Amino acid sequence: MRIVVKVGTSTLAHATGRLNIRRVEQLCKVLSDLKNAGHEIVLVSSGAIGMGVGKLGLRERPQDMPSKQAAAAVGQCELMYVYDKLFSEYHHTVAQILLTGSDIHNAQRRENFHNTLFRLLELGALPILNENDTIATEEIVIGDNDTLAAIVAVSVNADLLILLSDIDGLYTADPRTDSSARLITAVEEITPEILALAGSSGSSLGTGGMATKLHAAQTVNANGIDMVIANGSDPDILYRIAANEAAGTRFLRRH
Repeated sequence: MRIVVKVGTSTLAHATGRLNIRRVEQLCKVLSDLKNAGHEIVLVSSGAIGMGVGKLGLRERPQDMPSKQAAAAVGQCELMYVYDKLFSEYHHTVAQILLTGSDIHNAQRRENFHNTLFRLLELGALPILNENDTIATEEIVIGDNDTLAAIVAVSVNADLLILLSDIDGLYTADPRTDSSARLITAVEEITPEILALAGSSGSSLGTGGMATKLHAAQTVNANGIDMVIANGSDPDILYRIAANEAAGTRFLRRH
């Protein structure tokens, strides 16, 4: 299978913004093992701004654009250094691709991106994508990495998109405030009732929330791709998802 895996800031970093070393090491180990098993892996990784916040010693995620971009510039270096080091230990070569909205919306640049990504997969590399937060502005921003992951999954004709988050999946209500909330294991159609289940944004260091994940599911399902939302606190869950076992919430593609 060709699998696009998106990891959020809450999966990669502690609340301080500093790297969650044990979790990231396990994530890279599992992805390497899935690649060894014959799967093609594309990783969409958040975390640049969050890690920059930690490395710069800022007390919280900045709100102004120049500070966000500065944090991203520092954090992206750290993020790719860690990925390169860890994947190299399992003999896999990583490649960095940073995108802005114009890379997606401009036909020529979109074709260039598409060609590069496919060639990297042909060469056996593991592409790691993020939005180019150092230069993106609100006018050209893609918006969040859930949306970016959906765009990438469609672009590479993926079989599966996996969004790793800090929640087990889609619930009937907010499990943080409602003890009666239950996990929805499969969604065959994203109805207005399903969309209404989306809460507010996610962690303080991230930008996504359930609403962006549901919109990502709509995008990929319409293009014949399954999507799973699962908890990234234990990266071993990727084995179960790749084996089509029950884990998180699976949004079923349209046939």
